[in-house]
Amino acid sequence: MSKAFTKETDADDGEDDALGAAALPAGGKNYITPAGHQRLRAELLHLLDVERPRVVEVVHWAASNGDRSENGDYLYGKKRLREIDRRIRFLTRRLDIAVVVDPSLQHGSEQVFFGARVRYARADGSEATVQILGIDEAEPSLGQISWVAPVAQALLKARVGDEVRVHTPAGWELLEVLEVSYPAAVDAGAAPAPPTPCA
Repeated sequence: MSKAFTKETDADDGEDDALGAAALPAGGKNYITPAGHQRLRAELLHLLDVERPRVVEVVHWAASNGDRSENGDYLYGKKRLREIDRRIRFLTRRLDIAVVVDPSLQHGSEQVFFGARVRYARADGSEATVQILGIDEAEPSLGQISWVAPVAQALLKARVGDEVRVHTPAGWELLEVLEVSYPAAVDAGAAPAPPTPCA
């Protein structure tokens, strides 16, 4: 088999790592909120309809200028094209297996499910607030954590007033659930769906 084919296959195996994305748990689902799904889909469409055609045009123009080995526009364009194609493959795979869960359907519930914003207290009296989101949409700097994170796994299915244990690098820690909230439903006439535990 040609090296070109084996190299591409090897790159695909570690592609999630190369893109800096968290791997999905084995046999797990790719839960995502409607807003997160829309953002990933918009990024994919932008790459397909705008970014990739623009880079292809630059590469075509640069290739027509002669010697490609010393043509910076051509070399950079080819590199950028590979990055775009890699991201397109990644987004396509993630969107194909995405399970869209609308957290607003849990509005009013005091139990922690996917999409919940949870305020909890630690044993030392300090408090923290996190929102449990999908792997591809969580931003820790904004207080958002992935549903596969240890804290999220400990909090899922707990109710206000429950105490849960989470394993941290410093050892086991006890957390008390103080408040659980969900965004309000956009369509007030929609009937709430049954709870989605995510585990």
